[in-house]
Amino acid sequence: QVQLVESGGGLVQPGGSLRLSCAASGSIFSINAMGWYRQAPGKQRELVAAITSGGSTNYADSVKGRFTISRDNAKNTVYLQMNSLKPEDTAVYYCNADVKNGGYWGQGTQVTVSS
Repeated sequence: QVQLVESGGGLVQPGGSLRLSCAASGSIFSINAMGWYRQAPGKQRELVAAITSGGSTNYADSVKGRFTISRDNAKNTVYLQMNSLKPEDTAVYYCNADVKNGGYWGQGTQVTVSS
């Protein structure tokens, strides 16, 4: 079992920055990869960024160059640094952990980009 606790969401002005955190606990050694997804009202949940156990990353085209996913293994935490935020980034952001034959989700954290 893996538990994910997210934090860092909030309200920010366009062009501003936020850093989301996802702290994992439980069977953390079973995690193969972690990622951030987001879902805006009326839209499907989409992958924002992911990082594998080997450290490779991938990003949605819409956030490439603005967002950075990273991890701190000592703290069992994955981060999403979000810079140059746009109103289109407004969504609920979910942390995901991939394990063999399954996966886990965090509760979600709201990110609102508005003037």
